[in-house]
Amino acid sequence: MKILFFGDITGKIGRQALKKVLPELKKAFEPDLVLANGENMAHGQGVTEEALKEVLDAGVDYLTNGDHSFALGGSEQILADDKNPILRPLNWPGHAAGRGFTTIDIGAKRVLFVNLIGRIFMKHDFDDPFVKIKELLDDYSLAGKEQGSEAVSAIIVDFHAEATSEKAALAWFLDGKISALLGTHTHVPTADEKILPQGTAFISDVGMAGVLDSVLGADKDIVIKRFLTQRLFKIEPAEGKKAEVNGVLLEINDKTGLAENISRLRRMVVLE
Repeated sequence: MKILFFGDITGKIGRQALKKVLPELKKAFEPDLVLANGENMAHGQGVTEEALKEVLDAGVDYLTNGDHSFALGGSEQILADDKNPILRPLNWPGHAAGRGFTTIDIGAKRVLFVNLIGRIFMKHDFDDPFVKIKELLDDYSLAGKEQGSEAVSAIIVDFHAEATSEKAALAWFLDGKISALLGTHTHVPTADEKILPQGTAFISDVGMAGVLDSVLGADKDIVIKRFLTQRLFKIEPAEGKKAEVNGVLLEINDKTGLAENISRLRRMVVLE
């Protein structure tokens, strides 16, 4: 099984850039599933119906979220609607709208797709992601290895977290139990992609789809002004014709559900 996963789609430019490169990537790699993190895809923060439709029409099958899950009005309604293929973090506390995981059928195969969020350096007081994923994996396992659990063909986890140590620790904690743990949130692609000893693919951060000449997809001049003045000027998404699209290609063994390969993808795009 082949799975394409793209990092944080950031603003209109990020959506347009992904839309431009995705047909080429799908033709080249013939993925069975296309996934992406979409927490920044509406004007750099949050999700709207229009942004969601645009990304889905571009060819993405399912989306994850992060700390901006409920940043915009209407977010709860979008996430609460089971027809919308988008998750919010499983360990969001309380009775939050939406789902933290889903199963996606691809022919006879079933993929468990999970969204988690980290706690280190985060503003919110999220539930423990280690505990939440352990509880979920009592009910699902690769190829039904765990007695009493539902068998799935692959388990993909988007861990939306700031600290690389937290991401790496969770990957080692889950090694051999999931197909891949893919870090998002920092918007900067890391060069540490690997397959752990028991077969779980890992990367600290996949990166983003957004404006190249920016600070993490945001207007660089506003960000610089914030640093110089220590005042909280409103962050706006960057504008520009040059964009980058970062993702990974996963190759999963159909029998074991474990990873055979993880490759970083980086495409530069010039928009009209």
